[in-house]
Amino acid sequence: MIDTAGKIEPPVRAEFELRDVAAAQFGEVERPLSAFERVWNQAWVRRAAIVAFLALAWEIYGRTLDNPLMFPPFWDVAQALWHDFVKGPLLSRMTTTLQVLILGYSAGLAIAAVFTTLAVSTRFGNDLLSTLTAMFNPLPAIALLPLALLWFGLGIPSLVFVIIHSVLWAVALNTHTGFKSVSETLRMAGQNFGLRGVAYVRKILIPAAFPSILAGLKIGWAFAWRTLIAAELVFGVSSRSGGLGWYIFENRNLLETANVFAGLLTVIVIGLFVEGVIFRAIEARTVRRWGMQR
Repeated sequence: MIDTAGKIEPPVRAEFELRDVAAAQFGEVERPLSAFERVWNQAWVRRAAIVAFLALAWEIYGRTLDNPLMFPPFWDVAQALWHDFVKGPLLSRMTTTLQVLILGYSAGLAIAAVFTTLAVSTRFGNDLLSTLTAMFNPLPAIALLPLALLWFGLGIPSLVFVIIHSVLWAVALNTHTGFKSVSETLRMAGQNFGLRGVAYVRKILIPAAFPSILAGLKIGWAFAWRTLIAAELVFGVSSRSGGLGWYIFENRNLLETANVFAGLLTVIVIGLFVEGVIFRAIEARTVRRWGMQR
């Protein structure tokens, strides 16, 4: 507006008054969750419901088929699992398998850490890891079992060798990819603080690339677990020793199909435990706590 003196004044707005509105006029703004909703919001409850549904479907199909030799019902498998776990050899076989798995998995992680540290520190290390990963990552670990038997004989060293092969390249590849995706800002910050070599990898690269590292750990674990069970099946044929793989093979020869399914169910339960408890706990304390993952 322009007044009589020729000065520009801001426009005059009409006055208005905001009044408090009762919450009842908006309807239901906040509603407490029911007991069922609170329970159902737990991830482990939903997953347990899925497992229960699959077990029920298994039981119904097994009873309908009525052929325990081909497909025993779930209840028969559960009974065989409990019997062999408490009074049979299943517990000792499972312990043997887990001991070999931990040994091979730890060795694979250690070697992968050396390769990735060299890859991010030197150009030769980067070329070496890229070349070896392209050569050996597509090679199935179980294909090396005949050579492992020739080099190391029957026993734990051959199993550890194939487990290291299955773990090493998956973990190294994912870790190296995660390191290369770290932003230049973090890299320069670490270099400005004088970090080099192992300290640079431990304090800068590993925290920034931990989502990729964790994915590599999961993939390496899955590869190692499958390779070990398959390798133990071969050892069961030749040396009559081993863990869960030989337990499955032995009961297959005896036509104890319920026990075969019990061994397979043990493999599945261990896999669910490692994935749903151990790795989930690591995620909760690292990448989710740091806000790097939803």
